[in-house]
Parts: sequence; C-alpha cells; structure tokens
Amino acid sequence: MLEILHQAIYVVMVIAAILLLAITIERYIFANTNFRRARKVIDEISESSFTLAHSKPNDAVLEMLFEIDKGRKTVSKQEQIQDIADASYIHARDKLFNKLWILDTIVTAAPLLGLLGTIFGIVDTFYAISSSGMSDPSGVSAGIGTALYSTAFGIALALAGLLFFNYLSQLNERICEYLKMIILRTTGHIA
Repeated sequence: MLEILHQAIYVVMVIAAILLLAITIERYIFANTNFRRARKVIDEISESSFTLAHSKPNDAVLEMLFEIDKGRKTVSKQEQIQDIADASYIHARDKLFNKLWILDTIVTAAPLLGLLGTIFGIVDTFYAISSSGMSDPSGVSAGIGTALYSTAFGIALALAGLLFFNYLSQLNERICEYLKMIILRTTGHIA
C-alpha cells in the first residue's frame, strides 16, 4: 500500500511538471506578444502614427484599446471615459496574470509532495525490512536513497517553477506599466 502511495506521489509530481511546462510556454508566448504590441503602440503614439488596427485573439493590448475607443464613442464625460479605461486596464491585467496562480501553487506544493513521497518511501523500506527480517545496512541505505529522489524532484520542480513564475510576473508588470502609459496617452488621442 505504501509503495502505491509513493508511486502516486511521483505521478502527481510528473503531472505538475508537465502542467508547469505547458503553462509557462503558453503564458510566455502570450506575454511576449503583448509586450511587443504594447511597445509598438507606445512608439506609434509617440510618433503620432497610431491607428487602431484589427484585434488579434491573443492580444490584451489592442482589446483594451478597442474597449476604450468604443467607450469614447458612447460617452462624453471625461470621468466616464476614465472609468471605461480603468475597467479595460483591469480586464487586460487579469488576462495577463491568468493561470499564474497555478505556477505559484506548484512552487508551493512540489517540495511538500516530494517530502511526502520520501516519507512514504522510507516507511515502505522499513516495512519491507521488518517483514523480511533483513539486517543488511546496504539494503536499508538503498531504499532510503531511492525514497530521497522524491524530495530532490520536488525541490527541482519548485525551483524551476519559481524562476518561471518570477520571470512571467516581472514581464507582466512591465506590460502593465506600458498599459498605464498607453491609457494616459490615448485618452486624448483615440478618435
């Protein structure tokens, strides 16, 4: 029974590693697309050559601008336009930080899962020793050594996840700063 639990911990950690990799790749592509788009929009606004192009499905920046533009056409008061811009910014920020909570959860849970796997592995080793009557120290060391792989895997997974999470969070914060600049510059420029 303990061997099954030990193996189940490994399966959960492998699934977490796959999830970590998939979310990191998807979020990197999304953030990188929006980072380039935000810089391009700021450059175009600075050069007064900005025109609102068609939105792309993976583009939070243009989606935010379309919402602001649509709001400017329906309301006339500056306070209402600012409210629409704020709501659009919050929506874009939510899209940028979407799914990062999963990376944060993996970073937190992976070492604990690894430790739990190690505990199950050590208990399983001692159970096997007690049931077979083995008194060979090398057998005990081998079983404990194998059990410690869970801890190493969990810590490695958490470290990788922490690097990815911090990088993506920092990139998204930079995009959000660009979004704020875009809002400040376009509330008077989008027609």
